[in-house]
Amino acid sequence: MSEHKGRRPKPEEIKRIERIYDTDYEVGQDNIKAMGMDIHNPVFVISATLILVFVVLSLILPEVSKEALESTRVWIGEQFDWLFLTAGNLFVLFCLALIILPVGKVRLGGQDAKPEFGYLSWFAMLFAAGMGIGLMFWAVAEPVGYFTEWFGTPLNVGGGDATASLGATMYHWGLHPWAIYGVVALSLAFFAYNKGMPLTIRSTFYPLLGDRVWGWFGHVIDTLAVLATLFGLATSLGLGAQQAASGMAFLFGVDGGLMTQIAIIIGITAIAVISVIRGIHGGVRLLSNINMLVALALLIFVMIAGGLIAFAANAGTTVWGYVQYILPLGNPVGREDTTFYHSWTVFFWAWWISWSPFVGMFIARVSKGRTVREFMTAVLILPMLVTVVWMSAFGGGGIDQVREGVGELAGGIGESSLALFQMLNEMPFTSITSFLAIVLVLVFFITSSDSGSLVIDSITSGGKLDAPTPQRIFWAVLEGTVAGMLLAIGGDAALNALQAGAISTGLPFTIVLLFMCVSLGIALYQELKLIKHGYA
Repeated sequence: MSEHKGRRPKPEEIKRIERIYDTDYEVGQDNIKAMGMDIHNPVFVISATLILVFVVLSLILPEVSKEALESTRVWIGEQFDWLFLTAGNLFVLFCLALIILPVGKVRLGGQDAKPEFGYLSWFAMLFAAGMGIGLMFWAVAEPVGYFTEWFGTPLNVGGGDATASLGATMYHWGLHPWAIYGVVALSLAFFAYNKGMPLTIRSTFYPLLGDRVWGWFGHVIDTLAVLATLFGLATSLGLGAQQAASGMAFLFGVDGGLMTQIAIIIGITAIAVISVIRGIHGGVRLLSNINMLVALALLIFVMIAGGLIAFAANAGTTVWGYVQYILPLGNPVGREDTTFYHSWTVFFWAWWISWSPFVGMFIARVSKGRTVREFMTAVLILPMLVTVVWMSAFGGGGIDQVREGVGELAGGIGESSLALFQMLNEMPFTSITSFLAIVLVLVFFITSSDSGSLVIDSITSGGKLDAPTPQRIFWAVLEGTVAGMLLAIGGDAALNALQAGAISTGLPFTIVLLFMCVSLGIALYQELKLIKHGYA
């Protein structure tokens, strides 16, 4: 029995806490096995049906689908902008509190659990899955777009302000997205590894709903998670296909239009299927480690080619801009730059939220053995620091070229997907670095797709970690199909269609995440009480 201070819980209090998690539910007990699949009824059926209906309607009525997506995006942005911004702020405060408070010493998997992966592999996997494609696509385009007023300007500060441009970019890519991921990841890991529950979203609501999570309440939660994950992934895969196609057009002179983008989605989905079959150890971990090395090499090159002194100055500007603008940009009240934050901040927040079931579950699966404090520090703080360096090198380098009137960026952002290649074109070894950038986009594409397939597979099989291979293949193929549909029905405005898909599924899941924070807070407090008095 451990030494402790304060009131010792009464035996009936300990029994009450332990009884909260006393359930007869077993993973897979209500699954249907058919055609080589292990289907969790009705989550698999409802999710797959809704997604297939979307695909079919998009094929039959592309114009109607396009108008519906666009009107939905605009309506959600106008009516629920306050919800997205407020929720994002609450997630950051919640995660920071977990690092500081005594619950930070709770260990995922029990106090004697050991980590499965080393720090380097662990961090590489969570970072590559978390925002790899996004950083490649937006690192140059976003800050340069704000600087040149091509995308509008944050808080109406006007163009030509590097501090505001880099600060707003960091606001979108810093603490807030990783706090959203951290909430889901920690919740899933704790309830799976410490309470022995299925690794699925519904398990995280057990302190609030009890055994009702195994009924229709849980079915709705898991179905929302599947839809959010798939459309969030489709947004990323669509952006990745656009950028890879633009890079190939830039480097090799091929047509970078829709057919090339669709061909890329087909080819990469095929490779992702192979990686999915190999699993985390044989597929995702290997690809993540390779990609992080290539990304590091490209980052170092850009820092050196752009000038280390200039990089240091841009890093200072990025940090100061982030500190200066994080509070004003997080305030939804009295904003005059509504066009800016509806088009960008609300989109990014919805995108991160729609990605959170996928990234959160993936991080949870590779994070057993970490303490809450160690987990949150790695998930929240370290990626933010890496993003500061990345945005300072690429975004700051792009702004420097605009200031100096160098290259095509000086004329503004014509195509977002070309911005990175236009910046690299003004540096040495353009062919090599542009080729590496294309490889990075494609491999980030693969890691996102196969990680997402493994996660959706787990949710739709009731939390099983080893669902049948045909099921993994089904979801990998469906992700690529939805990404292709969004690009096709969007046409010239494909970005709007991609944004609409993420925003539409991100809205309901925002509510889910807010209640998840409450449930996790209750559970961690109870766990700390048990640990403190030697019962856990």
